[in-house]
Amino acid sequence: MLCDHRHNPISRRDALTNLCAGFGSLALAGMLAQDARAGGGLLASPHFVPRAKRIIFLFMHGGPSQVDTFDYKPLLQRDHGKPLPFAKPRVQFAQTENLLASPWKFQQYGQSGAWVSDLFPHVATLVDDLCFIKSLHGSNPAHGGALLKIHTGSDTFIRPSMGAWISYGLGTENENLPAFITICPTLGHGGVNNFSSSFLPARTHGTPIGHAGVPASKAQFEHMLAGLPPELQRKELDFLQALNAQHLARAGSDIALEGRIESFELAYRMQSTAPLVMDLSNETDATKKLYGMDEAKTENFGRQCLLARRFAQAGVRFIQCTHSYKWDQHGDLRNGHASNAAEVDRPIAGLIQDLKCHGMLEDTLVLWGGEFGRTPTAQGGDGRDHNPHGFTMFMAGGGVKSGFSYGATDDYGYYASVDKCDVHDLHATILALMGIDHERLTFRHAGRDHRLTDVHGRVVSEIFA
Repeated sequence: MLCDHRHNPISRRDALTNLCAGFGSLALAGMLAQDARAGGGLLASPHFVPRAKRIIFLFMHGGPSQVDTFDYKPLLQRDHGKPLPFAKPRVQFAQTENLLASPWKFQQYGQSGAWVSDLFPHVATLVDDLCFIKSLHGSNPAHGGALLKIHTGSDTFIRPSMGAWISYGLGTENENLPAFITICPTLGHGGVNNFSSSFLPARTHGTPIGHAGVPASKAQFEHMLAGLPPELQRKELDFLQALNAQHLARAGSDIALEGRIESFELAYRMQSTAPLVMDLSNETDATKKLYGMDEAKTENFGRQCLLARRFAQAGVRFIQCTHSYKWDQHGDLRNGHASNAAEVDRPIAGLIQDLKCHGMLEDTLVLWGGEFGRTPTAQGGDGRDHNPHGFTMFMAGGGVKSGFSYGATDDYGYYASVDKCDVHDLHATILALMGIDHERLTFRHAGRDHRLTDVHGRVVSEIFA
């Protein structure tokens, strides 16, 4: 069983290194692969039966408006232009004005009768596969702090990301690919800290494919070995690893050096696997069309989503696709949100449908959302400000109830008010779906045990199927 993970200064690698003068390539690669699969020297099996084997996080950078997407508020429509009938937060990102009705119409869909705005016509047809959490709330009204909170559980300290914790706890299913991949990640608002391993072992760090400034069609893994025959690469790497092993033997324990050793070996192995996963030429035209790759508007995020499905098939545990940085409509809400939704609606629906067709949705958790929501009150006449006090995310597959809605905000969508779900609760729930007890997945650093949920977190078991 996967038990409490506490850093041992004498690792298995240290012991073997100190007993040997160096490693041959086969022995070193085999040992590192075994360690990677085992989550760092311990048997990487879940604490309990997992509902999901992997997660795909569709991150909407900037903060989509809950009251314009999936959290329908009739009173907001009725009271447009009137003052908010209760107090605004004591600390606000900026001042806002009176209530602003959504410019989009909402309709009920599916047997569940879920309300969805006209912004998401394709996702709307799949509401009976979705599980909405409408009572999320965070702790920071600024993008930087809110992104860190969603990704790492802390808005004030540099901590390991959610993907790193999952990689650390469960290891990898494919020794030739990283356990944690992030496609076109943002470089702003915390940047690499949002997919960092921090003080966890370096192998748990998210491996980026491109970044937000690069089209998905041109995004690649960086620093891959290339241009030399495999035999020569192997000889060069063997020589480098022998030197590194000698340094490690003298140091006794060096986490950073161990991470470099592992990264070089993984980069070598990835050459035989990663290009095949990223080659979409064997996907049918019908599949590409399903993801919206036949239209310029949806091609970019559609490609990200299709790559996510392929990496999930290949055994990657945590894949993130980022739609960045577009959802921050302090003004011109109508045009901004309409353009954003048009870019992601077909790809999101396509991904969920494709996972179902491949029989993968039942053990793949799809998570959609941003770092916070928006205010129901107006800013700049036709925009909305940041709102961490109440917002919506949805899940699909991975053992959650389908056609279900959990929690609620107040009548105008400002504050989470019913069955409130803190970001720590969200993380605890995600870990539980992956078979991990969030209170037991710990790592000792700087004299204390750390975990993704810190000293907080309640598993929202009410959403489990």
